[in-house]
Amino acid sequence: MEMPQAIRKTASELEQALSDRRPALAKMIGPCFRSTAETTLKQDALGVFVITGDIPAMWLRDSAGQVAHYVGLAAQSQEVRALLRGVIARQCAEVCTDPYANAFNREPNGNSYAASDESDRKSPWVWERKFELDSLCAPLMLAADYYKATGDRSIFTSEFRRMLETALRVCRTEQNHADSPYYFRRNSKIPTESLRENGRGTPVGKTGMIWSGFRPSDDACTYHYLVPANMMAAVAFRRAARLAEEGFDDAELARECRGLSEDVERGIETYAVTVHPKYGRIYAYETDGLGHYNRMDDANSPSLLSIPYLGYRQASDPVYRNTRAFLLSDDNPYYYRGNAGEGVGSPHTPAGYVWPMAVVMRALTSETSDEIRECLDILERTHAGTNQMHESFDANAPEKYTRPWFAWANSLFSVLIQRLVRENFSL
Repeated sequence: MEMPQAIRKTASELEQALSDRRPALAKMIGPCFRSTAETTLKQDALGVFVITGDIPAMWLRDSAGQVAHYVGLAAQSQEVRALLRGVIARQCAEVCTDPYANAFNREPNGNSYAASDESDRKSPWVWERKFELDSLCAPLMLAADYYKATGDRSIFTSEFRRMLETALRVCRTEQNHADSPYYFRRNSKIPTESLRENGRGTPVGKTGMIWSGFRPSDDACTYHYLVPANMMAAVAFRRAARLAEEGFDDAELARECRGLSEDVERGIETYAVTVHPKYGRIYAYETDGLGHYNRMDDANSPSLLSIPYLGYRQASDPVYRNTRAFLLSDDNPYYYRGNAGEGVGSPHTPAGYVWPMAVVMRALTSETSDEIRECLDILERTHAGTNQMHESFDANAPEKYTRPWFAWANSLFSVLIQRLVRENFSL
């Protein structure tokens, strides 16, 4: 589809704002800001289909992140509003098609990541059926952001209401996974590609949190209460309550959304806080509600690092500060340092590879100017001359990287630069 003029104009304005102050960033922001609109959008009768980049499928979570930097333009641009309404409409259709799927095809062609996948249902629209809690939260967050920015009530369709009710129903079911029909098996030599216990996942206790099969990286959870995803759910359903009230005048649906949010937050604060001998009270990345904790972070968002960005807690929150100190240290098994940079990586990518998304998220959640500038320095010297973000890079040799075309990372970088320019940050 044709790129809205407001996107081209804003990209040029950001380039100009940085040209004298930080020329290297100026060269990066244009390609990154335009990336989603320039390379990933396809409009059809169902709305706007958003490919992730080098994979020809639409992820619910990624697609919301890929257009996040355009939301602020929607108040003044009818073209951008139409683009975002199209993405929201497409997400609604996808959730209603299969709320347990994480990624979808543009057409019902039966294409899939792996032909060996087994689950309790199949649809030719589904590219991959890994249940990731944040996949249900992302459309709610995007819709809430869009409505806040524009006041546009046209998104409140019958399909949107059905999407909201479907997400609520599935999350209530997965508070007690024993009652769920969902399972997922894949014939793969990589253990994290399939769920253990014959596709059902390892045991969990009832906590009020919502079970998730997989992380945002698409890797299987170790313990199936994925804490950052539950934090996102607590925020998403609190915001969804307002959508139910103002969009549908439905006090009961709003009450149910708030009730779920409160249950999840109570579960997090009761079962997901653990005492680290060095850092004190910190949030675990995962828990099973049975006394087991996974202390780490993964570069994908939602992550523990992203807690203030999600809106779950402020950056000044004592438990978040303790958690952050742990995450940005060698005590986090996926924090890597090298000659070119440092940051959070992922078990999804090679050891020693840092994710630009995590470097950006560190800047977005930082309380100090020096730390933000340090993150910008790392981003400037690790794009391997492409002027765009990759999935990950070797901290010692950034010319080695994974996924050259990863639009979500470009968009998150754009969110950061927009904020810094708007706040007249001293680069």
